[in-house]
Amino acid sequence: MDEILAYLITPFQYGFMMRGLVAALIVGVLCPVLGSYVVLRGMAFLGDALAHIILPGVVIAFLLGWPLTVGALIVGILAALTIGVISRNTEIKEDSVIGIVFAGAFALGVALLSMQRSYAVDLAHILFGNLLGVANADLWLMAALGLIVLITVFAFYKEFLVLSFDPVLATTLRLPVDFLQNLLLVLLAIVIVISLQAVGVALVLAMLITPASAAYLLTRRLPVMMALAAMLGSISAVLGLLLSFYINVASGPAIVLLETMVFFLVMVFAPGRGLIARRRQRNAAD
Repeated sequence: MDEILAYLITPFQYGFMMRGLVAALIVGVLCPVLGSYVVLRGMAFLGDALAHIILPGVVIAFLLGWPLTVGALIVGILAALTIGVISRNTEIKEDSVIGIVFAGAFALGVALLSMQRSYAVDLAHILFGNLLGVANADLWLMAALGLIVLITVFAFYKEFLVLSFDPVLATTLRLPVDFLQNLLLVLLAIVIVISLQAVGVALVLAMLITPASAAYLLTRRLPVMMALAAMLGSISAVLGLLLSFYINVASGPAIVLLETMVFFLVMVFAPGRGLIARRRQRNAAD
């Protein structure tokens, strides 16, 4: 037991590992909580697009010497609002609008970054994150933005619930549907920006939807789904960080791989909704 405890504690004697742990826990909770709405509303493509759309904001901030989070946050929020406005005021379907904005913004970001000599290294950090390079200032910003997101999610919980399960009912109840949709997009952009340092734009979608999808198979109640998703995300974040320390693998991919493994286990063994349970139900019906 003492050996196991030492194995778990030893890495966190280093300052960079402790900062990485705090960042991983923030992302491990925030992404699954908001990801529950993403899963319920079928917004996975939008989440992936927003993760890539923020690239030009990151690059511009990098070129101007600003904090990368500031550029990403500005562009992310503007892009989210732009997608919502175009979708509601044209006959083009939302997925097409997302694809257009996504492709154009990402291409602009890569083009700007390619003009720099060190663009390959910088692009790798942006795409895949650098969790162990988190500074104290980054942690404070992540915590502040994360708190804003959580407060907003719980303040508008009932409204988001109705909007997620029955948009027609939301309109019938005269809820401010446009405002709620824009607010959800802005929250999604903020969470993606928070996750940028941890897992990068290439893997943030997995942080959003994988724990939430696993939790969706385990419960039919949204509050329980959010709690389970946050728990799975947090455990995967901590174990992924330990795995990255001991076998010298990138922390972001390690976290996502663990989340993916957990999802497949749940997909097979989940009571009532897993593959084994569904097969037994079909056999009983036959």
